[in-house]
Amino acid sequence: MNSGELKARLQGGGAAFGCMLSAVSNPRISTVLAGGGIDYVVIDTEHASRDRGEVADLVFGLKSVGIVPIVRVASTVPYLVAVALDAGAAGVLVPYCENVEDVRACVAVAQWHPLKGEYLEKAMKGTHISKASRDYLAARHKDGIVIIGIESEPAYKKLDQIMAVGGIDALFVGPNDLSTSLGAPDKFDKRYWGVCEDICKRASARKLPVMIHHQTPETAARAIEVGARFVLYSNETRLMQRAMQDDFTALRAAAKKKFGGAAGTKVKDTIETV
Repeated sequence: MNSGELKARLQGGGAAFGCMLSAVSNPRISTVLAGGGIDYVVIDTEHASRDRGEVADLVFGLKSVGIVPIVRVASTVPYLVAVALDAGAAGVLVPYCENVEDVRACVAVAQWHPLKGEYLEKAMKGTHISKASRDYLAARHKDGIVIIGIESEPAYKKLDQIMAVGGIDALFVGPNDLSTSLGAPDKFDKRYWGVCEDICKRASARKLPVMIHHQTPETAARAIEVGARFVLYSNETRLMQRAMQDDFTALRAAAKKKFGGAAGTKVKDTIETV
């Protein structure tokens, strides 16, 4: 799948499935992910320590196996959107957006890069840019995907103003940040799910898909139930650990049945959620 196909599916009301890439920076992870049944990957540069070269290598690797690479930039600084695009990213996820002007500036870079400075400001206002330049940049970025993070109560209160900014393709909800902002960290209670459902309903009215990044099959399924069809599930480290837990639990049980005695080291969750 390429970004144009992913964007068309989402605009048509369909669902897409992906995971976060939080720790691994070796592009060979792409061949592992290729067999996982996913459409896209979000490369995290907000919480993960990755340099520009590592991001570019991951983007290249993912594209080579037909997975759409989206980069979660570190903040709402517009320059970081340009950095992600220069690395070849098919899309950007701008986290923790609360200021409408920040959103407008980040979207403008995604739409008009490599224009910058005075001419970017003029392009944003629709003035002093030739038709040839406008057509060229529109074609260059037509398959790009811009995702805006709604991760706090202040952002939720400004949801309609944020969505009114043209050029947004999807919304992102970070459960840890949102639940903490709502006063109940990682407590996915009735109020939390009510906010998520309301975000999905209001976004759907504008034909914007929503991704809610949950870590368990149960909470991810609940996110789908409330309307999140841009499905972002877990990350590569948690998925690997869960597969190891399942396999080695089964092997320990088989060994205990055959040889008796203790089943060996017990599994435990050691992955921090960010």
